[in-house]
Parts: sequence; structure tokens; C-alpha cells
Amino acid sequence: MSKVVVISGHPDLEQSYTNTVILQQLEASKLDVEVRRLDSLYPDYHIDVAAEQRALMAADVIVLQFPLYWYSTPALLKKWLDDVFAYNFAYGAEGDKLKGKDFFLSLTVGGPEESYDPLGYNHFTVEQMLHPLQQTAYLAGMNYRAPIYTNRMVFIPGVYNTQADVEERARDHATRLMSAIRKVVESPEAIIKKFVAAWFAEFDQLPAESEFFTQSLASDVQWVTPEGEFAGHEGFRDWYNIAKATFKPGCDHHVEQITVNPKGAGFEVQLRIRLIAETQSASEFKGAPVNMLVNETWQVQIEAGRVEIQTYHVEPVTAS
Repeated sequence: MSKVVVISGHPDLEQSYTNTVILQQLEASKLDVEVRRLDSLYPDYHIDVAAEQRALMAADVIVLQFPLYWYSTPALLKKWLDDVFAYNFAYGAEGDKLKGKDFFLSLTVGGPEESYDPLGYNHFTVEQMLHPLQQTAYLAGMNYRAPIYTNRMVFIPGVYNTQADVEERARDHATRLMSAIRKVVESPEAIIKKFVAAWFAEFDQLPAESEFFTQSLASDVQWVTPEGEFAGHEGFRDWYNIAKATFKPGCDHHVEQITVNPKGAGFEVQLRIRLIAETQSASEFKGAPVNMLVNETWQVQIEAGRVEIQTYHVEPVTAS
């Protein structure tokens, strides 16, 4: 099951009638959820950056849960972002640690819906207020998902809303958030995309043994590449030996495009892959670096959340 880490940015959850309810609903769900309550972990605002980064790297889905304060995040959550999303972690030359993770913003909004409108007193939509956080996700290479938010989430006794009303809205908010998370992590497209990322991350290392790959191949897999046609696990091993004799470990397979469509009893996966690699001196490339663009078409099936490849076809587009 995909791991979900929820970063609670409310500065004082004991005083919250809504964020607390949302977190309780998430923890009671069947999702694999870890909630990190920043107000209890870091009341002094001294963030344990290494611990937070480890939690994020272990997650498949990252959720920021917070009340909208002055059109932005509370100060504690902003401090967390500033410290944790560091150079060479979330961005920079080696800053790919969050790449490919799904990113949700889940927020409670005090004002009514009509106030977040060009003609309302807040003038801008909630989505527009969130653009800096959306760009943060883009820069870190995360998959920015539609934000989940609920208006009229402030309870001021005798003045604005009732406690029962805001708690009911919080439960509904949690239900919508959990549904959105499940749609991302349990859909065939999400399962296949996660598999593709893991497949190429392992292939980039060119491990000595091929078991990581063959465990995801049908016994009669058909493998068609510029090197020839190969069948079954033994055929794949023959092709893999050619690949190891051609490329040095430390390749970079960049998935530029991916589409997943139902086909037959499974799914057709179409990929555009850019391979940047150093080559072996005894290969046909004679040690010269390559920057190769290929189209790949896979036919796969999913059984109990596990992806199995039936056919794998590679067609070069360009090479240099």
C-alpha cells in the first residue's frame, strides 16, 4: 500500500475544531497514513530537517494540512517548508528526492465561498492564493494534485457558525481528501506509473543479476528491441547481457511522456524515454556517450496491485 505522510501545519491543534477532526478521520482510515504534527514536534520552531526529509522520502503521497492564514500557510508550516525543502533535496543539481511523489494541499478556509471571487472582499480564488505552493511542487518535480479545501471552517461562539456545523464540514472534507488520495494511489494508471518509475530507477543501476526485472515479466514475454527479438525469461536475460555490455551503470532514463490506456485484458503503456548514458569501450558506441530518444510500447496486466509485462517493444527515435 502506498505510504501517505500528512504534515499538520496548524500551530495549535488543541484550539482547532476542524483540522483535528480531519486528522482523526485520516488516522482512522485504512490508508497507510503517518501524521506529523508540527505544533507538538516543534513548538520552538527548531525543525529536525533530517527527520522530516526521511519521512518525506519514505512516502509516496505528501499532504500539507493547514488552515489558511492571511492567504498563506501558518508561520510554522512556512518555516518547515523553508528548512526541509532544501537545495540538493527538493531542488538543485541533486535535488530530486521528492520527484514523482503525489502532492496534496488540504486546507480549511474561514471565509465563505463568495468572498473568494473577483467581486468578493478577498478578490482572488483560493486556487490563486495557492499558486506559490503549486510552483513549489513543480520545482520539486512532484505531481501537484487538485487542492482539497472547505470554506466556513471557523467557529466563533455566538458570532460565526456552530461547532457542530464546522465539525460536520471537517468530516466531509476528510472524506473528500481520502477519496482523492485513493483515486491517485489505487488507480491502474497510478500503479503503472509507479511501476515504470521503479523499473527505470533500477535499470539505471544495471545490477549484476536480472531477478528484479524477471519477477515482473510474463513467462512468455515478447521483447522486441533494436538488438533483436527475444522470448521468455531466458530471452530477456540474453538481451540484458547485451545491455550491460553496451552501457555503464549510472544511466539516466528520463520518462518524457507516458500514457496508459485499457487494451484487452490489460493496459497498453506508451512511453517516450530519453536515455543519457556512458557506454562501454568494447560496445558498438566505442565508449562514446549517448543521448538517445526512444518510443516504448508495453502491454501489461495488473493482478492484486502487481504489474506484469507481457510485451515490450522499443523503437529508437534519435540518437547522438
